[in-house]
Amino acid sequence: MFNFSIDKKTQSSEFDQIKKWDFLVVGGGPAGLNAALYAKRKGLKVGIIVNEIGGQLNNTTWVDNYIGFSMIEGEELSNKFLDHVKQLEVPILKGVYVQGIEQVKQDFNVSVSNGKEYTTKTLLLATGGEPRKLGVTGEKEFTNKGVTYCATCDAPFFKDKHVIVAGGGNSAVEGVIDLVPWASKITLVHRSQFRADKILLDKLNDIDKLDIHLETQIISVVGNEQMTGIQALDKHTNEKKLIKADGLLIEIGTEANSKLIKDIVETNEREEIKVDLNQMTSVPGLFAAGDVTEQPFKQIIISAAEGAKAALAVNQYLIQIYKGE
Repeated sequence: MFNFSIDKKTQSSEFDQIKKWDFLVVGGGPAGLNAALYAKRKGLKVGIIVNEIGGQLNNTTWVDNYIGFSMIEGEELSNKFLDHVKQLEVPILKGVYVQGIEQVKQDFNVSVSNGKEYTTKTLLLATGGEPRKLGVTGEKEFTNKGVTYCATCDAPFFKDKHVIVAGGGNSAVEGVIDLVPWASKITLVHRSQFRADKILLDKLNDIDKLDIHLETQIISVVGNEQMTGIQALDKHTNEKKLIKADGLLIEIGTEANSKLIKDIVETNEREEIKVDLNQMTSVPGLFAAGDVTEQPFKQIIISAAEGAKAALAVNQYLIQIYKGE
């Protein structure tokens, strides 16, 4: 997908040369790449461990809300991030998975699928998250072809179009509200009853172009080159119906990729990692940034900013608090 290649033997050798890192970053999305950039500029021995550069940008067709770029492909934006990091000669161990993280005194040992183990004074988990999927026929096929998971990102692309919103919680209702200035018609479909807060639900009463179908389950997404609608099951009548639309916004929550450290740090009920104002977890020296945290706004620019915050906080931690060798 990306227009670059890195020799894995060279990567591994470069990583092996450093006995103990100041800062290791697990993840190669906006948070991880920006953290590495800021850490390198502070003079830290920093490296990135990642399977694939880009994170969720790999699944993003267009980005039009990252300041400085009025419209850019997700892949191109990711490559620009990477090029900046490579200019600073940050070592990147790519095409591997982190299999375990263990705290040893003040340091952390990171076990990697290449059979190696790396020691670092501080660590950032920037492994992101993934939108929860409906798991229905056509959903994957029409992703970025009408199917989207982010109203904040994509609402302007649905100007004067009919959009279906799937979900019944706060994020779904907020998605409806985000679509109001853009869509010509909005249809909310949810398999049970609303779970959203009353203060949000009250706002739906003022939206004239909104249709609501509760106790209605989406069975499939249909279309040709682009999605053209959904097949749904009315649970009251047990009848199937076709709802034609130009887009489907799926807002049923996200799943944080936190399994590497969720048993050693504090998380919320969704297993998103809790962090302080400096992106540090409940374990000193262990940081998290981006969509893997409980930060509610899953946006590229916010993840990148959190990566910068983490790196600056790491530098401060190493100067003021770290007492290891």
